[in-house]
Amino acid sequence: MTEAILTKLHSSKKLERDRGLNELKEHLKSTDEAGISALKETFTGYLKDESSTWEIKHAGLMGSSVLLSLCDCGEDYGTTMQEEALRLLEDEEFRVRLAAGEVMGALCRRFGPVIYANTKQTTLQGIRDNLERQPHGFGSEKEKEEADRLMQKLYNSCTSSSDSDSDDDHGGGGFKLERQNSTDSAQIFHDTAGWKSLETWMKCLQCMLENCGYSFNPYIDQELLDLVFDTLNHTNRFVRETGYYVCGTLVSCGLDDTAPAGTELTNENAIYRHGQQFAEYLGKGLADNWSQVRLAASVATRKFLESIHSEKAREPFYPILIPRMCLNRYYVAEGVRIYNQETWKRVTAGEGKHLVERCIKETVDFYITETEADNHAVREAACACIAELGHKIDKDVVRPHVSRLLDALLVCFADQSWPVRDAACIACGNFVLCFPEESRDSIPALYPLFYENLQDNIPSVRQGAAIALGNVVKAYGAEAAAIVIDKIKEGLQGVEKQTENAERYGGLDKSPATFGVVKKARDNDMDLHTNQTMYSCGSLAPKMGRGKRGGGCMDHQFKRPSEPWELGEGCVHLMAEMSHITQYQKDVCNLLPVLAKAMSHQHYTQHVVFTETVCKQLPRIATGVGKRPFKMYLEYFLDYIFYGLKCENALTSSAASQCLQDLAKLLGPNILRGRVEHLNPRYLEDFDANVMQMPPYPGPPV
Repeated sequence: MTEAILTKLHSSKKLERDRGLNELKEHLKSTDEAGISALKETFTGYLKDESSTWEIKHAGLMGSSVLLSLCDCGEDYGTTMQEEALRLLEDEEFRVRLAAGEVMGALCRRFGPVIYANTKQTTLQGIRDNLERQPHGFGSEKEKEEADRLMQKLYNSCTSSSDSDSDDDHGGGGFKLERQNSTDSAQIFHDTAGWKSLETWMKCLQCMLENCGYSFNPYIDQELLDLVFDTLNHTNRFVRETGYYVCGTLVSCGLDDTAPAGTELTNENAIYRHGQQFAEYLGKGLADNWSQVRLAASVATRKFLESIHSEKAREPFYPILIPRMCLNRYYVAEGVRIYNQETWKRVTAGEGKHLVERCIKETVDFYITETEADNHAVREAACACIAELGHKIDKDVVRPHVSRLLDALLVCFADQSWPVRDAACIACGNFVLCFPEESRDSIPALYPLFYENLQDNIPSVRQGAAIALGNVVKAYGAEAAAIVIDKIKEGLQGVEKQTENAERYGGLDKSPATFGVVKKARDNDMDLHTNQTMYSCGSLAPKMGRGKRGGGCMDHQFKRPSEPWELGEGCVHLMAEMSHITQYQKDVCNLLPVLAKAMSHQHYTQHVVFTETVCKQLPRIATGVGKRPFKMYLEYFLDYIFYGLKCENALTSSAASQCLQDLAKLLGPNILRGRVEHLNPRYLEDFDANVMQMPPYPGPPV
């Protein structure tokens, strides 16, 4: 039995090793003292044998960890395992190093924080020694060879990107260029390559902290904090990420589960005593450019705040943490976003709105700073948060900051990233509606920006601009309505000027899109992809710059001149918004013939997209202006709806079918059928197939 378990423990397959551990735990439940002594000798022999493979060492460490957790092994065995674990924390195999850290954690669980006290200097020095290293500072020849290959590859990359400049070098310029390339490759290696034993030393410290719990509180001193905080400032993001997880475990040591509820914290609690330092570093991590680091900092922040039960004790840390937690609820990385939303609910207990109001200055300052971030996703989240301030926070609290917030949004309106432009547009519309008088001075600058978004290449941006302009009309009444209605008429009449063969993505590469993102011909420009700051791939690439910079494997930075039909489609969305403002419903009715005329222009390729949008918005317009007024204009649109129904474009056909069903629900199926029959009896077959056999439908969206 024991031999079979040991064989599985040092198997080369992880599944077998895990199965062996589980069987060892079951075996120990019925093992006598002699059996435990035999296992101790076996595991000690595994570790002391110089010729042991990494699998044997790993088996000895993991087996010892289980023994220490489940059995009273005695201090002598604990001392032996402590010595062997510290020695193997520098092993070349990372799985052995991780297992050694788990043994140190098991020792702390068995014997308490005295294990940390005995090994403090060794553990902390192990972290310090690995914080900085040279690329060739590796143990084995194999690791040195791998590092050399990576460095050479990075050096060649830097050299090739500089070839175009090398022709201009004279005299000592070639040496200078070579030295620069060497520096660049070393920096890339430094920032992105693995750090050998550093992570495992830190995980060892984390295991010790986890297993000590609140009893570790007296051992939290400035020396330990300074070392942990150094890892949070590290240039390598893997180190920062691990550092924040260690920090999260460290702050958990301040939570005393045995203390009565409502117990006031004192300076005897090390986490509370050093709370301001923790808050500052956690705030930095919550704003890190890498989503993995943000998530680790989010975990640590939740643990930090939950370790402080008293609301009064948390109060000093809110000005730093509340704005960052609030923004991360809108962050593009789903893990960060969901985790912070849950933290927000758990920490604020429904009082988040009042906490933001109490920290309004710090919140506004942070949001404005984030609108200037290199990462376009951060700028987008900042715009969404600014919009939230406008309609959720008490108006008198936000009012002194409106001008600064609008100025930041105006800058974002010119952003190269369409998601940022869209978020800024919607936020401006919300602010104009909530603060009409404070926003009045900005309206002359906002109108051209709204109109630019109304004819943007991106459909969702056009729709957002329509929502924003609808809010402007609600805020300023007839003064704004006259301007907007003229713009709608101009946009719809301009569809007639649409050229016949406009390319949807003119100027873009015709090759298949990469990862579902439209690929531009300019993406092959090497200057855009060399000597640039490195960011996380995907969501954290600096996809959009506030200036002319760009890059990233999912660059959104394509933009061509707008087409007349795009402005016309934006105006359709705007009509739908205006139709729900009671005092201007008559004006919308007067625009319906102009809209029908725009639908009659079918000489350009994208007319099916325009038809699709009208079919989607027509039921909303009909609902807004009312059944009786809309019936007067119904016949203007029936031909085009049935044209869309028979269209080869699946989206247009589906939208037309849904449009008929929505109108039938609004006007009554028999009334609509009579109108269709009166216009063209040949349409009845398609009408009956799409409407008369339809299942019950709750009605058009409002």
